[in-house]
Amino acid sequence: MDQSKKHVRLQSILEVLWVSLKLGITSFGGPVAHLGYFHDEYVRRKKWLDERSFADLVALCQFLPGPASSQVGIGIGTIRAGLLGGFIAWFGFTMPSVIALVLFAFVMKGFDIGNVGWIHGLKIVAVAIVAQAILGMGQKLTPDRKRVTIAIVSATITLIWQTTISQIVLIALAALIGLLLYQEKTDMERTALQIPVSRTLGMICIALFLAILVGLPILRGITSQHWMELFDSFYRSGSLVFGGGHVVLPLLEREMVPTGWVSEENFLSGYGITQAVPGPLFTFASYLGAINGGIFGAVIATFAIFLPAYLLVIGTLPFWNVLRSNPKIQGALTGINATVVGILLAAFYNPIWTSAILHPADFALAAILFILLVFWKLPPWVIVIAGAIGGILVS
Repeated sequence: MDQSKKHVRLQSILEVLWVSLKLGITSFGGPVAHLGYFHDEYVRRKKWLDERSFADLVALCQFLPGPASSQVGIGIGTIRAGLLGGFIAWFGFTMPSVIALVLFAFVMKGFDIGNVGWIHGLKIVAVAIVAQAILGMGQKLTPDRKRVTIAIVSATITLIWQTTISQIVLIALAALIGLLLYQEKTDMERTALQIPVSRTLGMICIALFLAILVGLPILRGITSQHWMELFDSFYRSGSLVFGGGHVVLPLLEREMVPTGWVSEENFLSGYGITQAVPGPLFTFASYLGAINGGIFGAVIATFAIFLPAYLLVIGTLPFWNVLRSNPKIQGALTGINATVVGILLAAFYNPIWTSAILHPADFALAAILFILLVFWKLPPWVIVIAGAIGGILVS
């Protein structure tokens, strides 16, 4: 590579870092809002992608398990500046949130603030935030009685059969049901995405994703090292989440709380404060890792929960132009999305509702926050501040 090409490549990478870092500092509001920020910056301002290519990339990332907004950013960075560009795009978008949540974890560990009123207020904030997510996702992903039924049955099974494997089974069954009920065909022409990733490298990434997913539980049993247990728990959580950041809550809760690694109080407090910072909701894992293992735990948790997203995006991008036109794939995804709503509904009841709504005043505060968030369209950081103040008042 001659000097001019190296200069252009370095310039592209630095540009990706700057733009993604700016988005990481300013993107409040969760995955759907993040995609709006991305569209404004990458499509309208920078013109790195056209409208159809952006829509196609979003569709790919919604199909994959993992944090959709982070995966879209990785995809755009890869298209713009190659594999390193994809990593840089993730780094810039994610690190501001990681740093803020790790600092909060040290505050939680260094001071006895677990029972103060504002912490209880953050738990109530989580009620309003997740209720909004269920409302929005339910309207979009369960618009008919078949999908509503899938969602309610999934919620019921999740509440009764509370194991990690239950959600894997539910997702598999939902894919099968969707395959049978929703094989929708479309004649819409789609623009082919130009991806600087070979199919060979894509297959290697997919194989590596599966090898790590299968191999980590084996290594965990052999080594009995705590860092390996953490890596396995967070990697598996990042690998099995369909539907965005909110849905990782029940998976992480079952990995962290029953094992005693994180108390339920610290878990919900952290989830509440995660809504106040910009960037992906998956950085909640950074907080949990820091609570359990300090800086080293935060690094392990962050790397492990996002690694599946990177491997899956790089692995599937070269094949997406073929996959997205397959009606069977679309049908399976329809069933999975309905189950996602059910899993989130179950998490809304337990542990969020049961741990936060203890008195009538708690319910009143949650209702006020929900109205401010959904109908008055106030940004999440305002809701977090209002919830913390309200928690002090109702305690």
